Amino acid sequence: MKRRDYAQYCGLARALELVGERWALLIVRDLSVRPRRYTDLQEGLRGIPTNVLSTRLKELEQAGIVERQVAPAPGRGVVYVLTEVGHALEPSLIALGRWGSSQLGDPQPGYVVTPDGAVLNLRAAFQQSEATGITASWELHLAGTVVHAVLTDGKLTSGLGPAPGGADLVITARFAEDELPAYRVFVRAAKEGRVDLDGPRELFDTFLRVFTYPRAA
Repeated sequence: MKRRDYAQYCGLARALELVGERWALLIVRDLSVRPRRYTDLQEGLRGIPTNVLSTRLKELEQAGIVERQVAPAPGRGVVYVLTEVGHALEPSLIALGRWGSSQLGDPQPGYVVTPDGAVLNLRAAFQQSEATGITASWELHLAGTVVHAVLTDGKLTSGLGPAPGGADLVITARFAEDELPAYRVFVRAAKEGRVDLDGPRELFDTFLRVFTYPRAA
């Protein structure tokens, strides 16, 4: 498959040449959360043809954005991970995710929410200006997916699974049967009181202040 070449000496044009093909940034999104096997990526990116996934991974490897590593024990086989160059894309991913969230309409039939997408949406909602000096940890339980967010003096670390060392507050959302367990829907449920809390109530208010999307203009 021939790569797109814009023949422009421009940083944006070069970025699009490297990661602008269909599915490429979603692969980077998932790998920004955790290393993944080929089959893990295929499962998380529902609908991606196997030949496209193979092609994108090869292109991202050639660009120095992704590399293969031997899975750590007790796992076996090969996992794909982001290189240092690949991890440098995360601020751009978060900015795009924040902008794209402001353009979302209602979910359509057949839409899904992936665990890795939930983590990126949490990171995109993070408001650094509201987090100054805060040290606290949260777990979000989103219809079978657990996501954690840990602030250490205002610095965020987040990922899938329970918070390392336990969470100061566990928030379990009660989604309606027809609701997609997306982060924005979780925030709406939280503001409507459709959550169960295990921990201090004041940390719930802190979470809603720190992890929120600005209103769309």
